[in-house]
Amino acid sequence: MKIISDPFELKKYLQKIHKSVGFVPTMGALHEGHIELIKNAKKENEIVVVSIFVNPTQFLADEDLDKYPRKDEADKKICQLCGVDVLFFPKADDIYSYDEVKVCAPDVRGYILEGATRPGHFSGVLTVVMKLLNIVSADKAYFGKKDAQQLHLISLMVKQFFMNVSIVPVDIVRDSDGLALSSRNVYLSEKERQEALKIPKSLYTASQLIGKNILKTQEIKKAMFEVLAPLSIEYIEILNRNFEMIEEIELGNTIILVEALVGKTRLLDNIWL
Repeated sequence: MKIISDPFELKKYLQKIHKSVGFVPTMGALHEGHIELIKNAKKENEIVVVSIFVNPTQFLADEDLDKYPRKDEADKKICQLCGVDVLFFPKADDIYSYDEVKVCAPDVRGYILEGATRPGHFSGVLTVVMKLLNIVSADKAYFGKKDAQQLHLISLMVKQFFMNVSIVPVDIVRDSDGLALSSRNVYLSEKERQEALKIPKSLYTASQLIGKNILKTQEIKKAMFEVLAPLSIEYIEILNRNFEMIEEIELGNTIILVEALVGKTRLLDNIWL
């Protein structure tokens, strides 16, 4: 496995290869969810590039940038064991410079749900993803469905900027107890971990209701709120896959999204229907 930190060195290296490239951008603290992304990339491409970069521009002033879990040596080992060909490991100064050109999140879909409580977050995400995709020039880039709004906005950016890369969604990976895997799960105490299980339980409750042909979104959200109590709920929303409000479930075109605080840890989850 080759480890590169300089963006221009990476571009030059990949330009010489002339093979299909699959790209998995991450913020490190790798877990089985990331490994699933890498596995998908390996199946569909000749070369796999993984980036590890904790992007400062997507964190707000009072968020956990300094505390965000970093496991650099373990991450390198995981990438090596997974057969990653190139690990891109830049520092902030390698990616950002003075008086930056930025990509702005869309006025509506970038400022609802997670964007409503974290204004500017998605502009930081889209800016760094644009940079990374331009550096790697991948054929395909792999993103998890757990961050559904992020996935939607990245796909939208690629489409609207006519970028020559395919965005590949990968299903959520869950722990044995049903909790969606997240690097932030390490923040949870044992008691909080048990409380956090209300999040996947609420989504399971929603799917049960839909199975009984209860399709009104307000009825489903009411039942989910009851399951999640007394967690601090940032939002429960039921949208179509273009991230527009709907009043009734459209099978094959719906996402149910939850964001809740467990202790001080913000957790996301969703189901695609």
